Amino acid sequence: MISELRSLWDFPGAAVVQNLHPLFVHFPIAFLSGAMVVYFAAWITKRESWEWAALWMLSFGVLGGVGAIVTGLRARDSVMVAQSVREHLLLPHEHLMIAGFSLALFALGWAVIARPMPRRGRLAFLILMLATTIIIAKGADYGGWLVFGYNAGGALPQPIEFSQ
Repeated sequence: MISELRSLWDFPGAAVVQNLHPLFVHFPIAFLSGAMVVYFAAWITKRESWEWAALWMLSFGVLGGVGAIVTGLRARDSVMVAQSVREHLLLPHEHLMIAGFSLALFALGWAVIARPMPRRGRLAFLILMLATTIIIAKGADYGGWLVFGYNAGGALPQPIEFSQ
């Protein structure tokens, strides 16, 4: 029984990652994308309780984004990829995710000031949330391409050169 409980808290997959970034990225992506969907649903249904839920999701997304950005920037130089992959995938990934995080942070500030969702400029706010989600999705695509296309996770011999 004790060994079964202990195995619940054992993370053997985390022991083999090159850095902590993969452990942080998925939560902010999910929270920020979810916040956009719930904000749109709240706008359509006019449910203030959904606006509050979206604000909390946006808050958790930005908070998780801090961890993802910090771990990503710390991991940038230690990821074992070819220079061509770094230029074509890692840098666009980094730039898109920082841009997406910046937009999310701006949206959070706007939503907190006009809690739980701006009344003035509501359509602009929703477009901002949509743009943030699209930019983060594109940045995440580059991240997935790095890991699954060019072994940025480190499971295969390195380096793999960039190819179209």
